Formats: sequence, C-alpha cells, structure tokens
Amino acid sequence: MNQTLASLEKLVVKLRQKKQQATNLRKKSERQLQQLRSLERRSSSGLHSIDRKIESEKEDVTDVSGVLNQKTSQLESIERLIASANERLNSEKESLTNFEQELEFAKNPEEEQNARFRINMIQDHIQELESEIKIREKMAKKISDEVAQINDVKSKISTKIQKQAKSKPSLRETMSKSRKAAEKLAKDLEKKTKAEESAAKALEKASSTLQAILAKKRKLSKLKAAKKASKKKSKAPSKKASKKKSKAPSKKASKKKSKAPSKKASKKKSKAPSKKASKKKSKAPSKKASKKKSKAPSKKASKKKSKAPSKKASKKKSKSRR
Repeated sequence: MNQTLASLEKLVVKLRQKKQQATNLRKKSERQLQQLRSLERRSSSGLHSIDRKIESEKEDVTDVSGVLNQKTSQLESIERLIASANERLNSEKESLTNFEQELEFAKNPEEEQNARFRINMIQDHIQELESEIKIREKMAKKISDEVAQINDVKSKISTKIQKQAKSKPSLRETMSKSRKAAEKLAKDLEKKTKAEESAAKALEKASSTLQAILAKKRKLSKLKAAKKASKKKSKAPSKKASKKKSKAPSKKASKKKSKAPSKKASKKKSKAPSKKASKKKSKAPSKKASKKKSKAPSKKASKKKSKAPSKKASKKKSKSRR
C-alpha cells in the first residue's frame, strides 16, 4: 500500500513536470506563430499600402503631367509670339532705315514730310513691338520656371514610384516565407497541444487514483481508530462492574450476619450456604459462572438465612415456654 502510494506520488510529480514542459512548449510555439502571422499581416498590409501609394502617385503624376503639358504649350505659344514679334521688329527696323535714307535724299518738302511721318510711325511700332517682346519674354520665363518645378515634382513622384515598386518584391518574399513558416508552425503547435492534452489526461488519471488510495487509507485509519476506541470502552465497564459486584455482597452479608439472633441459627447459616456455595463453585467453569455466583448466592443465601433461622427459633421458643 505504502509502496504503491509512493510510486503514484512520484508518477504524479513526473506527469506534472511533463505537463508543465508541454505547456511551456505550446505557449512558445503560440508566441512564435503570433509573431509570424503578425509579420505576414504587416507584409501584406505593406504591399497593399504600397500599391495604394503607387496608384495615388500615378494619379498625381498624371495630374502633374496634364499641368506640365498645359504650361509647356503656353510656353511654346509665347515663344512663337516672341519669335514673330522679333521678325516684325526686324522688318520695321529695316523699313526705318529705308525711310531715313529717303529723308536724306528727299528733293522736296513733301517727300521729306512723308518720310518723317513714316519714320515716326515705324518708331512707334518698333517701341510697341519691343515692349510686347519684353512682356512675352517675362511670361515665358515665368512659365518656364513653373515647367521646371513641375518637372521636378514629376521626377520626384516617379522616383518614389520606382522605390516603392522595388520594395514590393522583398515584401512579397517576406510574406510568402512567413506564411510558409506559420503553416509549418501551426502543425507543430497542433502536435504540442495534443501532447499537452495527453499529459493532462494522464496527470488527471494518476491524481484521481492517488486521491482514491488516500481516501481508502483515511477510511482504514478511521476504522482502526474506531475499533481501538470500542475495545477501550468494552474493557472499562467490565472492570467497574466486577469491582462493584465484589464490594456489594460482602456488605450485605456482614449486615445480615450481625442481625442473626442465636448460635444455632449462626451454625445453620454457616453450614447451609457453604454447602450450596461449594456445590455451585465446583460446577462453575467459566467467568460467567463466577459472575452469577457472585450475584446469585448472595441473594439466595441472604433470603434463606433470613427465613430459616427465624422459623426454627420461634418453634424452640414456644417449646421452652411450655
């Protein structure tokens, strides 16, 4: 019993350790699986965010390209206007030189007046063309600066798109690797969970058997204690009864003997009970008989002693009177 109990206790301790190890391994695998799945989620979310960014940046590029095309067309038209104004300016300058020569070689005042009028007109036109060219050149410079800025923005957006497109393959690779590792680890986690469950079942079975044995042991110890208590109780009253029985008849006999009136009665008393007592004593073989002897003769003897002498004594007294 004790050996089986000790072996079961050792087995329970071993199974507890085994279950704890299985639980620790299972928790470790769960943490690793969570890390891999979070990495996979981050990679997939990163890919989705990159795709969204690329799409939005492509939209920005299209918008910037539209603005750039508009500004470029404006710049080209202004440059064409400047070029045409320069051509007109050159022609006006040539005509001015011609009319200046006519003014020098004028023969009459009318020709001189006409040449001066034409020269004044051409000079005014030249001034207008020059001012127009200056304004157009300023506008062209402004638009060209805007075009340069728009080109810079477009180039930056395109470089961002290229970088993000380059980062996509690495994210795809990490996502695929983490997914494969997570699938493998999920299978391993399932095995570890089953091992933990089997260890828990074995521990529960062993602990239940141990508890049953301990309960039996407690019951046996209680029964033993109850038996010991009952034995002690059965011994204690028998001793007290024997002591009381041994004391009681002696007192009664002494009282009745003191009451006896004559010598003959005392002789008969001493003879009669002694014979009966001797016969009964010789017949009594057991402790029960001794108990009965201690009880019965005392009562009978006391009755006979009290009855017999009184009758004989009364008869003898009546004879003596006669």
